[in-house]
Amino acid sequence: MEAFFEDQQFCNLNSKLNPLTKGEYESCDFENCDLSDADLSEFIFENCEFKSCNLSLAKLSKTAFRSVKFTDCKLVGLHFEYCKTLQLSVSFENCVLNLSSFYTIKCRDLKFRNCNMHEVDFTEADLSNLELTNCDLSGAIFDNTNLEKADFRTAINYVINPELNRIKKAKFSLGGVQGLLYQYQIEIEP
Repeated sequence: MEAFFEDQQFCNLNSKLNPLTKGEYESCDFENCDLSDADLSEFIFENCEFKSCNLSLAKLSKTAFRSVKFTDCKLVGLHFEYCKTLQLSVSFENCVLNLSSFYTIKCRDLKFRNCNMHEVDFTEADLSNLELTNCDLSGAIFDNTNLEKADFRTAINYVINPELNRIKKAKFSLGGVQGLLYQYQIEIEP
């Protein structure tokens, strides 16, 4: 039987020196933890919060994130598509997710606030009701992505081809419309 942890705090943990025990973590807080390159495969995190943690390049094979919040975290190069996607319920605030991938995931109501998301791959994902508040999406990939009812009003640097993605009832600011017209190589002046 795998380990079970409930209502615990993990502070300043370095997985290279002291690996996180494989198991289920419920209502636990992780603060200032370095879990970069850690193998978190088959771990279960439920109602947990990660604050000021580094999970860059962590392995997420069959990892479950249920109602998990990431705040001020570095999450570079993560492959969320390897998670148990039916059990993926996450939100991100003030995080760096550069080079991460949400390829083919089905995660409605996903929330990102004040995040850097350079070159993130959203190819073939179902992200209806996606919320991107003050996020930088420079180089992000949207290809055959469901973005219906998504909110891009305060997001910047995105390029979305409306012919290759579903954007019905999505919200965009007037200034962000150029990201929808990029492929036509037209000039828009203020």
